[in-house]
Order: sequence, then C-alpha cells, then structure tokens
Amino acid sequence: MKRREFLKYTGLGAASVGLLGAAALPAAAADKKAVRLTILHTNDMHSRIEPFPSNAAQWAGMGGMARRATLIEQIRQQEPNVLLLDSGDIWQGTPYFNFFQGELEYKLMSQMAYDASTLGNHDFDNGLEGLQKQLPNATFPFLIANYDFSQTILAGKFQPYKVFEKQGIRIGVFGLGIEMAGLVADKNFGATKYLDPVAVAKDMVTKLRGPERCDLVICLSHLGYKYESAKLDDRKLAAQVSGIDLILGGHTHTFLEKPEPIASPNGQPTLINQVGWSGINLGRLDYAFEHGTRRPTVAASAVVPIRQA
Repeated sequence: MKRREFLKYTGLGAASVGLLGAAALPAAAADKKAVRLTILHTNDMHSRIEPFPSNAAQWAGMGGMARRATLIEQIRQQEPNVLLLDSGDIWQGTPYFNFFQGELEYKLMSQMAYDASTLGNHDFDNGLEGLQKQLPNATFPFLIANYDFSQTILAGKFQPYKVFEKQGIRIGVFGLGIEMAGLVADKNFGATKYLDPVAVAKDMVTKLRGPERCDLVICLSHLGYKYESAKLDDRKLAAQVSGIDLILGGHTHTFLEKPEPIASPNGQPTLINQVGWSGINLGRLDYAFEHGTRRPTVAASAVVPIRQA
C-alpha cells in the first residue's frame, strides 16, 4: 500500500494525518535465533474512517484509518513477521456506512493488508444480501467457525480458520461469532445457524494443534469480554477450552490496558485482549518462539493510541 494513494482515496490531506510518534517495542527476545512474531489487532471499528472531531465530547481527535495505516506501515518496516487481525463490527456508526454500505471500510482495510477478520453482529445490518454484495471488496478472509451458512446465499463464502506461516512458525486463526437471535433482526441473518462456540472452539483446537501442526492458536471472537450472567463471553470460553493461546475479542467495546490471562482446563493460560472501539487504539502483542522448541513467549504487549502527534 502506498500512503499517498491511501490518502487520495480517503480524501484526507496530509495535514490531518501527522506523525504517530509510536516507538518500536523492544526486541522480542534476547536470543537472536528466536523467531519474532508481532500480532496487531482491532475490533469494533464501526465505520470510523476519519478521526473523531476535535470538538467531540470524548475521544476528540483520536482514531482515523489513515493514521492507523501509517502506524501499521511503520511497524511492518521494523518487524520481520506481522499479522494484522480484526474481531468484527467493521460496519455501522458513521454516515460513511449509510452512504457506501460497507464498501469503503472493506477497501481501506484491504489497502492496509489485513490478514483476517471475523464477523460481528453489525456486519449483518444490511442483511445477507448486503454482506454478499460487499465481500468482493475485501481481499482478506472472514473467519467464522460457529455460523452455518449452508442454507443461505452465503454458503461457501467463509472459512472456519486459516493457518499462516511466518519463518517456519505456523499460526492458526479461527473465528467465533455471537448468537444473533434477539440481537439481530431475524430477516438479516435468515437461515444462518448458530453453533455452540465452546464445542466449535474445542474442535478448532483439535484440528489446529493436530493435523495443522500449529505452534500458536488465536481465536478472533465477537462474543464479548465479560457478562455477569451465564451468557458466554471470552473469559468463560478461555476457562472451558484448552489450547487457545490468545483470544482477540470484540462486541463489548472493552478497553483493556494489557492482555488478561485466564487459566484454561489444562492449567495453561489463555490471554484475552480487546482495545475499545472505533479504531481509537491498535493492539499489539510481540511473541518470541524459542529456537528448537517453537514454544511461544509473550515478550511485550502494548495498546497504541491512534492520534495526531
């Protein structure tokens, strides 16, 4: 992606972007033979193309996709292996969605070279037909393992997971969506079937840890961070399913200062992270894979605010 072309497409001038001033994180490991992997992530962007207005009551001047693109480009120049992921609710929230119906969001994310996203409930706001119409504008896959679209016009349009390979390290990424009944108008999801996320997640881990030989397993979740009720959330999912290294969440617009570890049934921790909403922050986790063992270690994490320097 060329930054000048990005700015031209969005209609944003160079003066509105500025420098991000985001310093590079420390080297991921002292062992120079360790493989470094940087995970960048967003959630609940809600069609926030431009920064919040300077006179906004909250988040004034923050966010903006052009600024995020600049930051991502800087990190890619600094780090050897980068994955850029999103946890859903790309659509709805500004006039850009009302006017372009999601086309602009998908095209700009494609220019930023997102590697994958999952689906949020608001990504169905224009129904199955609206989603189908805009999918060709996305060059990245939407991963969703617990929605069965086989009886809909979207049959075969999505995949449950994808495996990425970076310098010999295999990273398995799968997606989980929230139950849409009662949250999304019935006509908007039609005959889409909701499958139990816990059972599906266990199946995904079995496949990714087994035949797919993954060294790191990531869940892109739009279940929500935490509910006081029995409703399934990311924390409950982590406590019930072993083998997930990282859950990147969405839906609840939760601002976490750092990833939260939750003990899984086998005693190993699963990290949960979520970085608010509207593209205000970019989440970052740096992993190091020890030479010989391929065991992942989190060397650093950061929540990077998207704002003008």
